Amino acid sequence: MAGISDKFKPAASARPRLACEVRPEGVIAGRASGDKRKADAVLAFAALRAGALTPGLKAGNLADRAAVVSALESALSATNAKDRDLTLVVPDAAARVLLLDFDTLPSKRHEAMPVVRFRLRKMVPFDVEAASVSYQVMGQKGNQLNVLVTAMPGDVLAEYEGAVRDAGYEPGAVLPSTLAVAAGLNGSGATLLVNQLRSSVTTAVTRGDEMLLHRTVDLSGELPLGSDAPGSGFAAAGGFAPAAGVGPGGGLAREEEIAQAVITALAWYEDTLRATPEKLAYAGPGGAQAARQSRWLRFVDPAPPIDDVPLPEGASMATDVPKGLTAGVTGALASQ
Repeated sequence: MAGISDKFKPAASARPRLACEVRPEGVIAGRASGDKRKADAVLAFAALRAGALTPGLKAGNLADRAAVVSALESALSATNAKDRDLTLVVPDAAARVLLLDFDTLPSKRHEAMPVVRFRLRKMVPFDVEAASVSYQVMGQKGNQLNVLVTAMPGDVLAEYEGAVRDAGYEPGAVLPSTLAVAAGLNGSGATLLVNQLRSSVTTAVTRGDEMLLHRTVDLSGELPLGSDAPGSGFAAAGGFAPAAGVGPGGGLAREEEIAQAVITALAWYEDTLRATPEKLAYAGPGGAQAARQSRWLRFVDPAPPIDDVPLPEGASMATDVPKGLTAGVTGALASQ
């Protein structure tokens, strides 16, 4: 079975050895070692001013397109990459990731895709036929197939890809942030992951190459409402939940929403896997240290120990990269 890192990506032999993540805090770029036997990477960062990038499912994500292009140029050039093809990691709020059950699915992708798109029509608030859609069978239980589906509005994807091209590079593959982070997780056991961006938080549970749970909560109060995915064994497993009454400024309500997202994922983990997670893998501004000192953690009781998603051995920094923001890029490069 293909791994999480295959979502929205080409065949292994064609995967770019350069990656960048565009997030509200800035652009993180990474270049994999020229030696395919090594897992090291060179990383760089270029900051964005607040409001330059506003992730969502409607066009207009790049509020300051010139600033985003400039940050892409700066971060990518700092890695001294010779390649121009790259894996582009986009904010979770700009795409939908759903876990869906199918009784059957054609084995040929060109025959299966219309079935997947038809299923999505009433589940996402954008034109499915004009969207970029990818799917991967995660497993089979009885007569049902568990399928991970990723969909991104065509005009939103075009914004991000256009900025990359304006910076002089070619987006050869695209991954939502949490799928990229998950690709870099090690081990065959189950992992509870929390990926926090400025305007959203995603909780996920992985087990080896399987994505068991994926749920994104909007923290901006500005993104369009969506419906949770039915038929996934857990209503939020493939859903996107709006956070009512939470503005971009944050505050206690925002911290409570983050805590509730984590509590919900913990409950799903314990109820479904009949176990308590040994730790919580965290990616987000400030890393695990900031998460341990956050107000939202006070609402999670008991909370498992929090660890950073580790950097690959031998990784180096071409520029200072804020702690906690490297997991998406290193995950995108993990299977190179």
